[in-house]
Amino acid sequence: MSTFRTQDGTQIYYKDWGKGKPVLFSHGWPLDADMWDSQMNFLAERGYRVIAFDRRGFGRSDQPWEGYNYDTFASDINDLIEHLDLHDITLVGFSMGGGDVTRYIGRYGTERVSALALLGAVTPIFIKTDDHPEGVDKSVFDDIKAGLRKDRAQFISDFATPFYGLNKGMTVSEGVKTQTLNIALLASLKGTIDCVTAFSETDFRPDVKKIDVPTLVIHGSSDQVVPFEATGKLAAETITGAQLKIYDGAPHGFAVTHQQQLNEDLLAFLQAR
Repeated sequence: MSTFRTQDGTQIYYKDWGKGKPVLFSHGWPLDADMWDSQMNFLAERGYRVIAFDRRGFGRSDQPWEGYNYDTFASDINDLIEHLDLHDITLVGFSMGGGDVTRYIGRYGTERVSALALLGAVTPIFIKTDDHPEGVDKSVFDDIKAGLRKDRAQFISDFATPFYGLNKGMTVSEGVKTQTLNIALLASLKGTIDCVTAFSETDFRPDVKKIDVPTLVIHGSSDQVVPFEATGKLAAETITGAQLKIYDGAPHGFAVTHQQQLNEDLLAFLQAR
């Protein structure tokens, strides 16, 4: 099993498949690197080196009590990039993982980065504030944390409905729903709760302004978890030259419901570099 240790001694698990230009994936909440298996296999078969890691507290990585904030997540990514000595990387971040890769650029720049893809990402800012009135109200995130504390297994099981748009005409297999729950329950409860605070309250607007590489923004028009108008729309408008793709009717979990479309779009974006 491939692992490395971060600056604070946390052991992080990662996958490293294929050969070619590197593509580094950062997963969403409350998942792990396995969410990317389809995209990774597809791109590795087409000549790319694909790397995905389990965020600290999730999957097969260590479960420290602290460190669930975006400065630490960005530092972990930097440690992985240096561990593998990666250059000319395309960073791909889904949901809260979009925050990881954006904060990485904000802190460490783009010397090693050639392109960026933000998929259903929480950037530039998720929560409702005085200067971001289209954001999601804090009470929503408070309710999520309360649900996790009360009965995490049932909360995550129910969360699959809006995540995959099952109440909006989308369908996924029973296997996908089972896998989603199993992955989520591998994670640290503390990390799962703390990450809700991190992805909801972190302001990435200063980081987004530092993005100076070709960027692809993909968002579902029917995203009930990370609403497009509050996040992806603003990211695409803020990042110079960003390419925006809106998946009509797609939910938050479009990496599953629109798997082939996403695979082809990522490949086309990579081939254009």
